[in-house]
Amino acid sequence: MLKRRDWGRAVAAAALAAGLPELRAQPVVPPAAPLARSAPKLVIAVDNRTDFSCLPLTIADRLGYFASEGVDVEVRDFADASQAMQALLSGAVHAVSAHYSSTIAWQVRGHSLQSFVLQGRTPQIVVGVSTKTFADYRQLSDLRGKRVGVQAFGSPAHRVARAVFNRGGLRSDDVQFVALPNAWAAISAFRNGALDAISYTDPTMTQLEQAGELKVVADTRSVRGNADVFGGPMPSACLCATSGFLTQFPRASQSMADAMVHALKWLQTAGPSDLIKVVPERYFQGDRSLYLAAFNRAREAWSPDGLMPEAGPEIAARLVAQFDEPGSMDRFDLPSTFTNVFARKAKARFRA
Repeated sequence: MLKRRDWGRAVAAAALAAGLPELRAQPVVPPAAPLARSAPKLVIAVDNRTDFSCLPLTIADRLGYFASEGVDVEVRDFADASQAMQALLSGAVHAVSAHYSSTIAWQVRGHSLQSFVLQGRTPQIVVGVSTKTFADYRQLSDLRGKRVGVQAFGSPAHRVARAVFNRGGLRSDDVQFVALPNAWAAISAFRNGALDAISYTDPTMTQLEQAGELKVVADTRSVRGNADVFGGPMPSACLCATSGFLTQFPRASQSMADAMVHALKWLQTAGPSDLIKVVPERYFQGDRSLYLAAFNRAREAWSPDGLMPEAGPEIAARLVAQFDEPGSMDRFDLPSTFTNVFARKAKARFRA
């Protein structure tokens, strides 16, 4: 007989195979306003706008770059990435800030989605081991049988951890993954000895590093560290929309891309005082210095121009095919999962 936890996982797996029908039973989200040809009202979905990967979206919103492009944008929060993507597919929102690998996974299931401006060229995820419970760590194979914290099963942090462990000859079931979606819970579990290792985002990982509690095993905050894990660029957060929307509303799509590339250019030279003026106080979680330290470590992670790197889509697709959708690279057209048309025009305009 299945235990309650195993039963929940079985139900979730069956739901994924059936195209995520469980999301249809959730409260209905009011549909987004129909787009007018002039001064359109746009709704962009996001599941965690305080995440560093979504910082360009926050900058574009807070500095009025969307308004400067003649569009009225509402950034709407959702409980998780699946709900945000479902809102896009149902027409409740016009675009979504999501990880590019999610765009691939949903297209494999028959949904025509495209990334049209890239926010992050690395996942900004760090994998590390505890200096308290795992002081004798020497190599990846030492993690066999250990407890590893991740933000959620199937999350980018989970994918990165599996990719790192696979490099060391470990299968997913060789370690015990523990889902800890709340950063405070993750830090507490790590410090209390409930975890031997962790795969997480900043500023959580910078906090553990600064305290001397974490030994970094893999670091995708830098271009070089990312290449060490994946062998090349791994496109991360992006703005994506249905291909139908991008075709039907090219002007609104271009306006969003222009605002985002403007924000990406701003981030290339932004200093601590600039961030403090623009980023909402709640993003700092009571520790400005920690947030700024994490920001400096992740500077390379943001795309400088919003363009999808040449080798990025194939690397991301291989990760999806390896862990989430076996054989998927034979079931969809990879070039149709992204377009550089809008970002390229924005790059030329802003000289990004």
